[in-house]
Amino acid sequence: MASSIVATPAHTLSPPAALASAKLGAASPSLFLALSSPHSSFPSLTLTCCHNPCFLVSIKQPICRAVAGTAAAEVQDEEEEEEEEVDDGYVKSGPAFTPPTKPKTGKAALPTKRDRMRSKRFLEIQKLRDKTKEYDVVSAIMVMKQMTGTKFVESAEAHFRLKLDPKYADQQLRATVNLPKGTGQTVRVAVLAQGEKLDEAQSAGADVYGADDLIEKIKEGFMEFDKLIASPEMMPKVAGLGRILGPRGLMPNPKAGTVTSDITQAINEFKKGKVEYRVDKTGIVHVLFGKCNFPDDDLVENFMAIVRSVETNKPKGAKGVYWRSAYICSTMGPSIRLNVKRMLEFKPLTSV
Repeated sequence: MASSIVATPAHTLSPPAALASAKLGAASPSLFLALSSPHSSFPSLTLTCCHNPCFLVSIKQPICRAVAGTAAAEVQDEEEEEEEEVDDGYVKSGPAFTPPTKPKTGKAALPTKRDRMRSKRFLEIQKLRDKTKEYDVVSAIMVMKQMTGTKFVESAEAHFRLKLDPKYADQQLRATVNLPKGTGQTVRVAVLAQGEKLDEAQSAGADVYGADDLIEKIKEGFMEFDKLIASPEMMPKVAGLGRILGPRGLMPNPKAGTVTSDITQAINEFKKGKVEYRVDKTGIVHVLFGKCNFPDDDLVENFMAIVRSVETNKPKGAKGVYWRSAYICSTMGPSIRLNVKRMLEFKPLTSV
């Protein structure tokens, strides 16, 4: 009696077992087929048995095994995802996981980091100006005064960006200008002089005056003055105070008008509103031109006096476009950009 063995998906034979079964039924011209089930770890084995006692054996890597492996991986992934479920309904990890984000409110929702660091007062008052607009002088001063809201009287500041590089000697800018309406500040003036110059300083209204005794007091740390005026004969002795006065901007200098023989005139000019300005290492000039509680016409007059002074003292080494940009602002307020061309051409109305 001929015997035949057929391996089904439920009972898959391993290759050694399939070969042994084929040998048992080799006398009969039967066909033996061994299939691998999706859960089998062996490759498919196809056995062909003919009248010839020789066997033709072919072992192939089946597609069903790859499919079975993919299906098993999908089942494993589904089980892992089920384990990762949490109470709030979100998956904590995974290649495509995006943590939930809450909508930002308040200052955190502002687009720029600079605005997020501003105070609420600043964010409110800056809405009064247009960042993209270039104002004329009169309009800019009116807007600047509207944006003042502190408990103290703020100063009015001007900032000019010039095409200057102060590391070159022919591109340095340092000068003084007399503000017609004053600065609104009380200036304390100290005078270093000898003999008659010392008496002249006392009669002119100097707050502090002296000679060698004042120099010794400064070395000991005395700094209760805003301007220091020195006569030319005192400069050799003042040179030793450079390390103390230099970083504070108090060192007497002929360009600043603080080294002069006319002590009385120098004191009166600084008391009335003479200010000094200079270009910094980035090519910008910073200067005050009054208080925000000044009338608009007074601020305009002071501002234009500074503009004319900066234009008049243009260094010889300056080439190309001298004025790059101009801004004004209050002490605690946002800046307002000016139209440079209209600023230079501005002519205040004269009262008839």
